[in-house]
This record gives sequence, structure tokens and C-alpha cells, in this order.
Amino acid sequence: MKKFIQDFLILQNSKLNAQHFVLELQAPETLPCIEAGQFAEVLVPGNPDVFLRRPFSIHDVDRRKNIIKLYIKIVGKGTASLASSQPGNSLNIIYPLGKGFTLPSHNQVLVVGGGCGIAPLLLLCHQLADVGHQPDIVLGGRTALDLAICDSFAAYGKVHLITEDGSVGEQGLATQHSLLLALPFSYKTIFACGPTPMLKAVDELAARQGADCQVSLENTMACGIGACLCCVVKTTTGNRCVCTDGPVFDTRELAGWYQPIVKCDL
Repeated sequence: MKKFIQDFLILQNSKLNAQHFVLELQAPETLPCIEAGQFAEVLVPGNPDVFLRRPFSIHDVDRRKNIIKLYIKIVGKGTASLASSQPGNSLNIIYPLGKGFTLPSHNQVLVVGGGCGIAPLLLLCHQLADVGHQPDIVLGGRTALDLAICDSFAAYGKVHLITEDGSVGEQGLATQHSLLLALPFSYKTIFACGPTPMLKAVDELAARQGADCQVSLENTMACGIGACLCCVVKTTTGNRCVCTDGPVFDTRELAGWYQPIVKCDL
């Protein structure tokens, strides 16, 4: 799939809370096809301490207005700089990168997100709804602050919330939600993004129930084009770069269960 390097106009910077914000960005021309699960590498302007681009899942797309949204959590200098982005300015972006989710032909779909793993799942649910599916959606976080964006999901499926501190929804981890523990299990496909232990637990659940499982991995992707080898993982067909062969994988491809071969801190 062809990649683009473009300056996007910042239309809006929506502060959800002290930790999370959403950037609404408009492309200078017609958007290419974007699969849910693909990501963008963003050049952080005006900060000499941040010289590498930062990867973010594409949170949602409005093709009629050539708009993409990025859901971002402030975790370091790069994201802190982006949090101060002002409408009217521009951001240079390389996109769409990686391989996204493969949509099923059936309607027995469960979507599970944890923490920042929520980011690519709104576009996934949007695209599932576009083909007539209405998934069940389980979203988990440590506190209610991690779920500030969840109202947006209600347009595309039935949303079930869970937090570790019980501040919203059920109390526990995303994989401990009563919907995932209920039997008989009626889902044929599970999509998930979140921390590695969560993805492993979702994969084990899918295997026990005979369901297909696709996961979006949260590796460090410094370049986004497979050159730096920071994001290599072991698969059943050899070592693969998450940024080019993923970030979405069928869990039957992952060997291990999966551990990154290279640990890279940016």
C-alpha cells in the first residue's frame, strides 16, 4: 500500500483530561484507503529534544472531510509537546503504515481494548458498522480517566466498561469482564489491542472457545518502515517487524507467546 508524507492542518485539539487528548487533523488532499489498525508517524515540531517521529494508531477517519483523528496519552516529551498543538498549525505525518485488521463476514464479533489500546479500536468499530456488524465492545483501564473517549464507541456497538479501581463499570482487568467469562461463548472473532498480558489472556480465551483472534501489538516503532528493527517479534514464519508486517497479527502467527526480540527505549 502506498505511503504518504503530508502536512496536516490541525483543526482541533480536544483535551479529555490531564493525560489524554484527541487531535483532529485535515489532509491537504483526498485521503487514501486506511485500514483500522494502521498507524501514522508524526513529526513533533518545535522540540529539539524529540528528533524521532512518534507512532500513533489512527483513531478514526472522516473520509468526506479528509479528516483523521489521533487519540494520544501524554507519556513523555514527544506527546507532551503534541498536547500543546494549536488549531491552525500543521503536523507532518507519514501514513498509512502497517497492516490493519481483517474484517470478518459474520456478525459474532467481540472487541477488547485496554488502556491506550483503545486507540485503534474506534476506527475498527466504525468500519465493522459500515459493513453491517454491531460488535460487543469491552473497554478497560486503570481508572475512569483511561476511558474518557468511550462514549464515541456507543454509535457502533454495545459498550461494556471495566476499571481496575472500579471507578466506572465493573471492577477488574479487561479480560475479567463478565461478558468474557459468560458461557456459552457466542463469538467467532475477537479483536484486541492493549498490554501484552491482556492480549495473551484474550488469545487463550479465544483458543479455548475456538474463536479467531486478531491482536494489534504495542511495540516501540521508531521508524515505521522496517529499517531500524526496534520492533522485531518472533512468529511462526520467522522474525517479523511489527511496523510493516503488523501491528495486527492473527495470534496463531505469534510464537512464544510473543515477546519482542529487541527492547528499544526512545
